Order: sequence, then C-alpha cells, then structure tokens
Amino acid sequence: MSTLLDSMGLPPGTPVFVGEKKADSVKITVYNYDQEHTERRVVQCIEDCLRLKDEPTISWINVDGLHDVALLERLGQHYGLHPLTIEDIVNTEQRPKIDFFDDYIFMILKMYMFNVDTYEISIEQVSIILGENFVITFQEREEDGDVFDAIRLRLQTNKGRIKKGGADYLAYSLVDAIVDGYFKILDRIGEEIEELEVKLFTSPDFLMLEDLHDLRQELIIFRKSVWPLRNIINELDRQETELIKESTSIYLRDLYDHVVQVVESVETFREMLSGCLEVYLSSLSNKTNEIMKFLTIIGTIFIPLTFIAGVYGMNFEHMPELTWHWGYYLTWGIMLSIGGGLLFYFRKRKWI
Repeated sequence: MSTLLDSMGLPPGTPVFVGEKKADSVKITVYNYDQEHTERRVVQCIEDCLRLKDEPTISWINVDGLHDVALLERLGQHYGLHPLTIEDIVNTEQRPKIDFFDDYIFMILKMYMFNVDTYEISIEQVSIILGENFVITFQEREEDGDVFDAIRLRLQTNKGRIKKGGADYLAYSLVDAIVDGYFKILDRIGEEIEELEVKLFTSPDFLMLEDLHDLRQELIIFRKSVWPLRNIINELDRQETELIKESTSIYLRDLYDHVVQVVESVETFREMLSGCLEVYLSSLSNKTNEIMKFLTIIGTIFIPLTFIAGVYGMNFEHMPELTWHWGYYLTWGIMLSIGGGLLFYFRKRKWI
C-alpha cells in the first residue's frame, strides 16, 4: 500500500499512486452513444478510446484501477488534463473537491456501497472529468455492483433522458447515483442507532460503549465525505461555464436539495449518538449509585452491630453480662432489633 510519504519531495504535478490496490489490472469500459444508438465495449488498447474525443457522439469512459500511472498519464495528455488533475486522481486519500479548467470540470467524490449479504460498508474514491462531449470516471475497483449499474442499464435499454441530454446530464446522473447511495447508508446507520436506543433502555452493558464509539467514528468519516458535496453541487450550478447547460441546472438544484437532506440527516444522527452516549453514561452512573446505596445501607446497619460486638469482644474480666445466663440471647435480640429498626426506617423514607 502506497502512502503520501512516497510523494514527498517530488515536483507538483508528479503522479504517484497513493492508496490500496483494489484491482488486479486496469480495465477501461467505453459507452459511446447518441439518441438512437449505444455502443458498449471493453477497450483492450488505450488508443481505441483516444479517438472518441473528436467524434460527435457522447462518450463515457470508465477506468477501473488507478495503479497504472503511466496509462492514466497517456489518457490525460490526450484529453488535455492538467498534471495536477492526474496527481489528484491517483491519490485515493483526497477529500471531495471540484476544479474548473478551460475545457473540462474535475470532481472527486466518495462512493459508499452497502453490502446486504455481509452487512458491510465499502468506500471508494471516484473522480469525474466532464468535457464538452465526454465524461471520464476513474474508480478504484471493478465496475460491477456499484451505484452506477442503474445508469449503465438505462444507457443500454434506452430508458430515461440520459441519451437525450449531453455530457453534462450524464455527469449529473453519475453524481446523483452517488448521492442516492448515501441514503442507503443513512438507513443502515439509522437502524443501528434505533437498536442501540432500545438496548440502552432495556439492558445497557459495557459493550455498548464500544458500539457507540465505532458508530460515531463511522459517522464522522461519512460526514467528511458528504459535507463538501454541498459546495461542489452549488458551484456546478452557479459557475458560469459552457459545459453546464441551463436544462441541466434545474436537476442540479434538485440534487443540491438531496445533498442538504443528507447533511441534515448526518447532523441529526450525530446529535442522537451524543444523546445515546449521555443516556449510557447516566444509566451507568445510576447503576453505580444503586450499588453504592446498597453498600451504604449494609454498612449503616452493621455499624451499630459492629459496635456492640466490639464492646463485648474486649474480654474484660469484670463484665457482668458475660456471666449472665441470658446475656447472649439478649445481645442477639438487641442487635436484631437495631437492624430491623434501621431497615424499617430506610423503607419508610423510601431509600430502599
């Protein structure tokens, strides 16, 4: 696994792959379409997709695997991508961002996917390049099973308005699919929080603190991926660029509302987790207080009994009660009376 330390000291714009290698080889899939036809093919040679830039159709070039830096540089040089763009693409630890260039728009987003079978969440960095008649996406792993499957299906079955729109509408659809995936993650987090709340009020235990901590850390990471997305969508809608048509701006404003809803849900869940933590600490404190109250009551009852036992345990020679036939029974009677009286008094005061 490569880290940021590998790129330290290098000139700006020097691409160095940073992150975990999630694909065995780089796979390039091309969707070339117009309003009537759609062609899908897996490119074996990079030269096969370089010519698409000059064709009148819309091209979606999806690259799976970011470890082959030389290949990505060749693709970037042909499509006029800035060296800093390639450097950001191969660095999978980038935060979500957007950059505007003269002839293309560059975005970095985080794709979240929830596996129903394993009940696990996977995170992947997705880079999107929007040009005049092309969209290039860069993913860390194989394309199958990600949030873009619905878009691929719509292109192949001629459903929806993707084929009627331009490259800007395709880029919007890709970002919208990523945002829709966030709602599935929110549903899963919401279910876990509800389960924690039920356990808090029924059977709280020490293991819940670890669950709360893990869920809180997961929500913090998710928030870092979602929070910058508001500015990205807002800039896409407000930036004066010919790459975004007015017909697509309407959909971008709707997408912005969805992102705001996701952000608000994240903040609500953060407050709920903080409340769960306070409830847990309160229940733990109450349990500790109950234990201390029980021990205090036991100690209070035995203080006078210990005093009596201590007095008659001094073994002085001239203690009249020691030689009295009923002394032992009388002492037990006094001790039981004191203990019972204290218990009655505590119960009357509702301390127990």
